Amino acid sequence: MDARALDPLYDIAIIGGGINGCGIARDAAGRGASVVLLEQGDFAGATSSASTKLIHGGLRYLEHYEFRLVREALMEREVLWAIAPHIIRPLRFVLPHHKGLRPAWLLRLGLFLYDHLGGRKRLPATRTLDLRHDEAGQSLRAGYAKAFEYSDCWVEDSRLVVLNAQDAAERGADIRPRTKVTGAVRAGDHWQIEVQPQGAGASGAREMVRARVLVNAAGPWVHEVLAQVLRINTPANVRLVQGSHIVVPRLYPHDRAYIFQNGDGRIIFAIPYEHDFTLIGTTDRDFGRVPGKPVASPEEIAYLCAAASEYFRTPVTPDTVVWTYSGVRPLYDDGASKAQEATRDYVLELEGGEGEGAVSGRPPLLSVFGGKITTYRRLAEHALQKLGPFLPTLARASWTGGEPLPGGDFPVDGQMRIVAQLKRAHPFLEERQARRLVVAYGTRALRLLDGARTAADLGCTFGADLTEAEVLYLMREEWARTAEDVLWRRSKLGLRFTREQVEALDAFMQASLMRQPQVSAARGRAS
Repeated sequence: MDARALDPLYDIAIIGGGINGCGIARDAAGRGASVVLLEQGDFAGATSSASTKLIHGGLRYLEHYEFRLVREALMEREVLWAIAPHIIRPLRFVLPHHKGLRPAWLLRLGLFLYDHLGGRKRLPATRTLDLRHDEAGQSLRAGYAKAFEYSDCWVEDSRLVVLNAQDAAERGADIRPRTKVTGAVRAGDHWQIEVQPQGAGASGAREMVRARVLVNAAGPWVHEVLAQVLRINTPANVRLVQGSHIVVPRLYPHDRAYIFQNGDGRIIFAIPYEHDFTLIGTTDRDFGRVPGKPVASPEEIAYLCAAASEYFRTPVTPDTVVWTYSGVRPLYDDGASKAQEATRDYVLELEGGEGEGAVSGRPPLLSVFGGKITTYRRLAEHALQKLGPFLPTLARASWTGGEPLPGGDFPVDGQMRIVAQLKRAHPFLEERQARRLVVAYGTRALRLLDGARTAADLGCTFGADLTEAEVLYLMREEWARTAEDVLWRRSKLGLRFTREQVEALDAFMQASLMRQPQVSAARGRAS
């Protein structure tokens, strides 16, 4: 490599800005390690923004005897809710009993385990519903008389990723989105990592980053990073499974979600989404190649429509779909015959670093296979536990479960108090706008609006209630660079924007970058 070498030597370099990479960066920075995170695009630009938006134990994983994974995930629900009560909320799920599929006794047994495996404290327990008299039955087809209702949580997945990156940066991590890793080699007691900044304004010049430890958290690209960037062979492999979702106009008036059984043994969810819509998903099919930009196929859309129509009185048809999205989940390949049966557990593979530290052997490489958004924080703890022998600072106590993410410094039942506080400080805000800002930013909505005395102080409105002040905040504090970053990852306002509004927003952002190229440059520390 002939790229220009930089002087700093970081403790940890992380490849991948999805939920696992950002979670590891946050945890390590909070323990005092010097961290650099390298993401080739935007944060949550792939799998981590394409989930079903659930913090859940995974009820169906019990059928595959994944009790450790389910227990860990169930324990994490209330932990994550407590540290991010603005972007995570409790959600009740209605599971109708379908005659001819899983028997009622099996559902009761599974839900009994679900209630008691994970130390549930705040979330309400399971109950039985009579769908002939409960509001949840009014939107369903005739014939469904009994259901079970249980608790899990909903999350704005892409914001969870960004908030972990933001907190890592505020604790000293060097966070570099739009920075592609083009090569990495071991050089004595450290890694030399060649990177190339991407995107508008990037010079194209390559740089060298040095780190004592390298973490490969590239998600669907984890194997490609090993084989093509690091040129390392490994027996572990990733199974790429595509999951697609559809969004349709709201199908029912209440705020509960449904979990439906299908005749093929799979389940799908129907979830209230962005006030006016219903989210339906997901599919499970092998992807089988290096991931590009996955899209929901006509077959997947038809499958989800047919599955939902089996239950809802109002038919769900492809012509009612207003938006689709699709992600490739990097599952650990455990040899399961069907994609839906592949484990959702994670595997951490350590290579190199023989002896008590990198000096006595080769600098270590940790690769992350699999995982799910619910268990990202525990995955990060386990990753740092594996790296502890090489970096003494990582031996500090686990801390991420007790410290709020940015904006989450209020009780789980305190969201409306923050809304009231925001409206008192800025009485020109409409109720719906104030609620949206608090749901997205929590207490940091006060920072976003700091100094605004009138609506005019927020600048122009691009569409919906997205203002110039909010966009500049996202560029300054959350690394947003394009309209897509703002409308589909920092929010879901893209559902309400016209093409012309998107173009106007993008033009404003590009002009802002030209005036001030380093709108956000969160650089941490290295030794």
